[in-house]
Amino acid sequence: MAVEARIRQLGSRHENLDKAIRDELSRPAFDDVRLRDLKRQKLKLKEEMEALRSRPH
Repeated sequence: MAVEARIRQLGSRHENLDKAIRDELSRPAFDDVRLRDLKRQKLKLKEEMEALRSRPH
């Protein structure tokens, strides 16, 4: 059960980062460095979720 809860928690953070990326892109002069950092964080969360899902139960 703890794995599912962790995946949900990571999924929520992933969605928040997705929103932050969209918000940053909507700015007239968005910050490339911030955008790259947000995307890296989002990818890291996705990879962590995939690793948890692929673990044997």
